[in-house]
Amino acid sequence: MALRDTSLPEPSGPLTPRPGACGAAPALASDDRARLLAGAHHDPHALLGAHPVPGGVAFRALRPCARSVSVVVQGRRTALLPEGDGFFSGVLPLPEVPAYSLLVAYPDGEHEAQDPYRFLPALGEVDLHLVREGRHEQLWKALGAEPMVHQGVTGTRFAVWAPNARGVRVTGDFTCWDGTALPMRSLGSCGVWELFVPGVGEGARYKFEITARHGGRFLKADPMARATEVPPATASVVTAAHHEWRDEEWMARRGEVPPHEAPFSVYEVHLPSWRPGLTYRQLADELPAYVQDLGFTHVELMPLAEHPFGGSWGYQVTGFYAPTSRLGTPDDFRFLVDALHRAGIGVILDWVPAHFPKDDWALARFDGEPLYEPGDSRRAEHPDWGTLEFDFGRTEVRNFLVANAVYWCEEFHIDGLRVDAVASMLYLDYSRDSGQWTPNVHGGREDLDAVAFLQEMNATVYRRAPGVVTLAEESTAWDGVTRPTDSGGLGFGMKWNMGWMHDSLQYMAHEPVHRKYHHHEMTFSMVYAYSENYILPISHDEVVHGKRSLVSKMPGDWWRQRADLRAYLAHMWAHPGKQLLFMGQEFAQGAEWSEAHGPDWWLLDPAYGAEADHRGVRDLVRDLNTLYTATPALWQRDTDPAGFQWITGDAADDNVFAFLRLDAAGDPLLAVCHLSPVVRHDYRVGVPDSVTAWREVLNTDAARYGGSGVASCAGPLTAGSPGVHGRPASIRLTLPPLATVWLRPA
Repeated sequence: MALRDTSLPEPSGPLTPRPGACGAAPALASDDRARLLAGAHHDPHALLGAHPVPGGVAFRALRPCARSVSVVVQGRRTALLPEGDGFFSGVLPLPEVPAYSLLVAYPDGEHEAQDPYRFLPALGEVDLHLVREGRHEQLWKALGAEPMVHQGVTGTRFAVWAPNARGVRVTGDFTCWDGTALPMRSLGSCGVWELFVPGVGEGARYKFEITARHGGRFLKADPMARATEVPPATASVVTAAHHEWRDEEWMARRGEVPPHEAPFSVYEVHLPSWRPGLTYRQLADELPAYVQDLGFTHVELMPLAEHPFGGSWGYQVTGFYAPTSRLGTPDDFRFLVDALHRAGIGVILDWVPAHFPKDDWALARFDGEPLYEPGDSRRAEHPDWGTLEFDFGRTEVRNFLVANAVYWCEEFHIDGLRVDAVASMLYLDYSRDSGQWTPNVHGGREDLDAVAFLQEMNATVYRRAPGVVTLAEESTAWDGVTRPTDSGGLGFGMKWNMGWMHDSLQYMAHEPVHRKYHHHEMTFSMVYAYSENYILPISHDEVVHGKRSLVSKMPGDWWRQRADLRAYLAHMWAHPGKQLLFMGQEFAQGAEWSEAHGPDWWLLDPAYGAEADHRGVRDLVRDLNTLYTATPALWQRDTDPAGFQWITGDAADDNVFAFLRLDAAGDPLLAVCHLSPVVRHDYRVGVPDSVTAWREVLNTDAARYGGSGVASCAGPLTAGSPGVHGRPASIRLTLPPLATVWLRPA
């Protein structure tokens, strides 16, 4: 076992101990000795290191496998006496504890190192108080592995929360994975164990060796690790941030306009499979340019916190504070975020606080007892995913998660957190049958602890990171998901509109001849469109597990499928709410997404003849985003009922939907969606008399998008009599087959 201080030079030559200078140290009590060797001592600093005794200063070191240990004081070496089992001790006739180092002889030679047990705790009382209270909003700076200079010496401070442990030791590649020499000290009732290890720096791999209260010793990765080995390896890695940010302009202005009143068009990406094999830094050369070209305002990255199984797509997290090392280092990820910001693109990160996997080296029964999970196994077990739920009622666990949300925003400049599986947190009976759950104190099914956690997380993030938005994937009718916390809401900025997604996709799956019987599936969303701040999600969940890709959900032949897709996308972009589209759907990928190979980019190869088929759809998405961003009517009043007016929502026999979107000044955009495969000539659409002429600004049936090229009008359309649809005037349109048309005042 080698434990050496790489900051110290090898000794230049042998140092001769002074004869008789070392006396015998007071013997260790047998119980202390046994507990140290068993890794079960709460205060190793009281026994190891240097301590005044009658007649001088006693030194004691625990160095298994060492042949000898000497104390070096002012360049003079004094050999300690072996006590067996790796203990070495002695008394030097000194008036006080001096500055000293240890010279340890192993079979491969002698190595000089600082003694970890001569240092005071590297955590202050304020940190410990905040940890104890569950209010440390920068918890990652108090716990985990922190490279630092402590008492003038360079090393790494290790700290871990393990309140039920009998003892904790640090082990790693710097100890040949034998933790015997590095027992940590307990810092009292807060449950934190701490040790400063000189000479250990960035890149060192480590774990905590925990001795459980009821026996047993096991290795655990650091819950607060900010870097990890590349899976399937599981060690934590010491790291520090060195990236120099260049996104000052973006960060200064991102909060100027509330997100629900600004353009917000999201491209969802599974980063490891978007361009398989590329690192964070290589992706920084391609992703910003691609997203910028298509006009999306944001990217949403599926979870990047470290996870052992790639097939979970990041949703089974073991390293909540570590960006996955599959694609590079934490600084490499910062480089990617920086590049996206400098391209004018916001970054939303999927965040998974609902559950965690049971891997025995990670959070599960972390210190031998349920710690991050509830003690009641019925409450701890997630019935759907084979994982464990967090104990939201425990202050330290809430702190772990709230600080984690802050961490991604502050350390990586993330602009938004999309919180996964919110519904599974809110309900005690989620996926549980009668008898498998216990009501709350009011007799209800709501998880009051989870509600308090989500409110605390949202309030803390919005206070500490101005301009950040939180988004809830919440699939129920829970009231007030996007209502402020001071009004009793959960405090999210936006909510995924799962109802709109389900109903609209169900409608589109019907053959056009049957759609008139399901007309309400496309109009019902407007009944509740202003109950929350919504985002319309066509996410990865809709194009996997046999659900087929977006274009493949559409009925009919290939031409009709693409026509339906184009019409649907334009309807989606015009509907109140923000938009989210998963990668591959922007060019009508026909196959389901697979994390193994990602999007079928070859479909865009001109050699494949993709100009009309796939490139046409991608060109439409680009034009949708361009027009959307330039048209305040489509985003400025997304949460204001005055920003929407039906023209006709009941033309079921014609498969037609027509509505106005209005900006704050009242300037309109008219959207007409025709989801029948026939051409309808001279179709009258009612319009307000405040606009005398209209012009087509988007037609999804345009030939360049792969359509049939039927124009809705030859030029500007003059509004006139008769009025229809309850409007004083009307215009006559040609409705292209399976197409959406947008018109603006001419």
